[in-house]
Amino acid sequence: MSVDVRRATDDDVEEWNEYVRRSPQGTMCHELESLRVQADHAGATLHPLIGFKGQEPVGVFPVFEIRKRFVTTVFSPPPHLRVPYLGPALLECASPKRRKRERRRQRFMDGCFEWIDEHVNPSYGHVRTTTGFDDVRPFTWRGYDANPEYTYAVDLTRSKDDLLMTFSSDARSNVRNTDDDAYTVEVGDTEEIRLIYDQVRRRYESQGISFGVPLEFVTDLAERAENGHVRPYTLRVDGEFVGGILALEYGPRTGRWMGGVRTDADVDVPTNDLLDWAIMEDGIDSGLERYDLVGADTRRINRYKSKFNPGLETYYSLEYGSWGMRTAASVYDSVK
Repeated sequence: MSVDVRRATDDDVEEWNEYVRRSPQGTMCHELESLRVQADHAGATLHPLIGFKGQEPVGVFPVFEIRKRFVTTVFSPPPHLRVPYLGPALLECASPKRRKRERRRQRFMDGCFEWIDEHVNPSYGHVRTTTGFDDVRPFTWRGYDANPEYTYAVDLTRSKDDLLMTFSSDARSNVRNTDDDAYTVEVGDTEEIRLIYDQVRRRYESQGISFGVPLEFVTDLAERAENGHVRPYTLRVDGEFVGGILALEYGPRTGRWMGGVRTDADVDVPTNDLLDWAIMEDGIDSGLERYDLVGADTRRINRYKSKFNPGLETYYSLEYGSWGMRTAASVYDSVK
């Protein structure tokens, strides 16, 4: 039986978040409310594609259409907003046979590509998958170039003491030996989101790097996400904000999103070590499985992240279009 792919109907929309929850690739940013926030702030048209085999859902694939100067492009996730991952989210196939699973996946992806070609006909496409999407051959067979990228993820399915023992000696020392009375770490609200956002923006700008993410996008995402959470962890010394990390929590995972930059405050406190540890502690207490440090492709930053003894996970950046169109795509600021 073939897989029928369509733009989600009103009835499909009612079940969309449940399909995302059931998918191993589902993230907070796949949920419908999050997708609408992304579309609003990217100036994009959202196409929430969904596939069925008979009455059985096979997968979802949110696609964002952006038109610039007579050029039509598709993204998932959209540019500018620094959403870590998106792309297709598949529902599990019960069959133990690889041939059947691959045929189901291939028919779903072919249906998505055919819908995009017929209704959008883009000159350029860019997709960034989740770490759970491990077979990108349907994209490469369709003419996409696939580039593996990497992130670190800490295993939270152990006790805090056991996890701490896997850290490097300096990370263990920073967590154990910093006087608890010297600082406070709390999960805040909109005001703390703003403090973290402003600190990140200033840090990027000081290095000559554009940071075009609107503050309103971050706050809208925090307010409108249905099942996920944007958690602003802040560290203060003597009541003064020193640093923070915005964590995205959904299902069994939590992860860095923004923050954790070098602080300008003159304090003798290992700010980021303590923030990361607080997120991990909360994750263990909540029964989460992974803490995604979001990114393992920058050698300098990897030296910091690797001290938490994370595992290495792979995701993919997929690009479609002629050489000229790929060059022109740079006008969209950062697609990565």
